[in-house]
Amino acid sequence: MMSNIAEGFESGTDKDFQRFLYMAKGSAGEVRSHHFVAKELGYLTAEDFSVLRSKAEDVSKSLSGFITYLYGESST
Repeated sequence: MMSNIAEGFESGTDKDFQRFLYMAKGSAGEVRSHHFVAKELGYLTAEDFSVLRSKAEDVSKSLSGFITYLYGESST
């Protein structure tokens, strides 16, 4: 996620930055997906899964809010 944001910022255009912010948001979804797999495989306890899931959801919501702040309601 962090790399997507950095790459978009360095792109120099608002359109590319917005596109990379959406990629970062997609990456947040991928992280949540990996949490489910890790839990099912026994790598995460239910408690750890819950904490990580909440944090990943917070990041996704923050990215949505940032996109809306920069580009308006119709962007999310």
